[in-house]
Amino acid sequence: MRRCGVLMPVFSLASEYGIGCFSKEAYRFIEFCERTGIHVWQMLPIGPTSYGDSPYQSFSSFAMNPYFLDLEDLVSRDLLTVSECEEGLAGTDMQIQYEKQYRLRFQVLKKAFFRFMEHPYETYEAFKQTHAHWLMDYALYMAIKDARGGVSWREWEEPLAMREPKAIEEAKRTYKEAIEFHCFLQFFCYMEWETLHRYAKKYGVSLLGDIPIYVAYDSADVWSHKELFLLDEDGYPTVVAGCPPDAFSETGQLWGNPLYDWDKMKKDDYAWWMERIRHNFTLFDELRIDHFRGFSSYFAIPYGKENALEGQWCVGPGIDFFEKVKNKLGSLQIVAEDLGIITDDVRALLKACGYPGMKVLQFAFPVGKKSEYQPHRYEKNCVVYTGTHDNDTVRGWYQTLSEEAKQYVCDYLGRTVSEETVTWEMIRLAMASVADTCMIPIQDYCNLGTDARINIPSTVGGNWLWRIGKEQLTWELERQIKSMILLYER
Repeated sequence: MRRCGVLMPVFSLASEYGIGCFSKEAYRFIEFCERTGIHVWQMLPIGPTSYGDSPYQSFSSFAMNPYFLDLEDLVSRDLLTVSECEEGLAGTDMQIQYEKQYRLRFQVLKKAFFRFMEHPYETYEAFKQTHAHWLMDYALYMAIKDARGGVSWREWEEPLAMREPKAIEEAKRTYKEAIEFHCFLQFFCYMEWETLHRYAKKYGVSLLGDIPIYVAYDSADVWSHKELFLLDEDGYPTVVAGCPPDAFSETGQLWGNPLYDWDKMKKDDYAWWMERIRHNFTLFDELRIDHFRGFSSYFAIPYGKENALEGQWCVGPGIDFFEKVKNKLGSLQIVAEDLGIITDDVRALLKACGYPGMKVLQFAFPVGKKSEYQPHRYEKNCVVYTGTHDNDTVRGWYQTLSEEAKQYVCDYLGRTVSEETVTWEMIRLAMASVADTCMIPIQDYCNLGTDARINIPSTVGGNWLWRIGKEQLTWELERQIKSMILLYER
């Protein structure tokens, strides 16, 4: 089935309190998708973020980001007042001020927590029991971390860092209220999310989530499941994740995540991973698996290196992993992020799984070279993007091209384009392609420049900040998107 989607991070939605969330703007965005004929809303990961604010470095693979809690919903439940929400958080910042969110939002949320605990909902305890397999470790981890100024678990006292039973039991007593606070946050995140998800289903909009292949070292996942990762006896990584030099970075990308002990995971049929995927499919209708090639082979960089120039490829779990996924969880709608250095073994794995891979049009124009990202080379079973969250916007990308490359783009498009017109011509190229799914970042639909870029890989600071303005989703934009979707039968 030919269809069209939009890439829009939750944090990039407009909202009243400084960051996009599960608020009325999210519901309006679903209605916008329905009116235009967009069938898929793709998001970035929605877990709680750590230093650097990257959604791909989360404190948990199962928890949601408390920043996404809709404060107006808590006001409607008499857990907050409007004036309390406005204390320091109200404003018209077009970029997210994460430091302000971290410093002020939790103070506001604690007021709601204390009121809630006076008369907790009957469903609260049931929620905790249902999610106990991850929630209790996560809430304890966050409570201990908060009490120590946010430092990594490896900097905690040794008995807590290594989860000695006596120390864990004592921490549960000491931080009982803080543990409850983090359970409360997750309860409301999940409740608001479920309501939003039902609304999307009502309007025929499929929610496409994003699951990072790796987890952050400073996370409840690693702290509570050290045996699943390649760590030394003191809990430090022996090797970390990344990728060698590619189109995104000349020195490669040093992500720093600990790598999985795939041999250990295989012994219980990848139970932790199966639960992680199952859990995500309770939240989303479809999933994009980030860095799919890491299941075929992964790049291991010695711990402590400053970049990704040194490292070696290691064999991943391969088709055995995905056969277990199918046997245990059934046939799932999965998109494989197969960008970067793709070898024959990765292509063979993708074909064996049957998942659609990704095609990015910004990679389709290397002057004087052929590219698998050129639309005339596509098979139907793929998802075509003008760009991803790691790319510049089309408009910004075009500005950086040499005159020769710009001419190549014009030759391929069959018409002369300018900085003003190139974005919609690239959208047209994606829409007209044979790819079953066409996914366009909202910034490209709005024809925005580099200022609207989400992320520059291998950099820290200045990323994940962009928010859309309420005035940018216009009736004229709706008409333009809808007419193109109808023209190309998406």
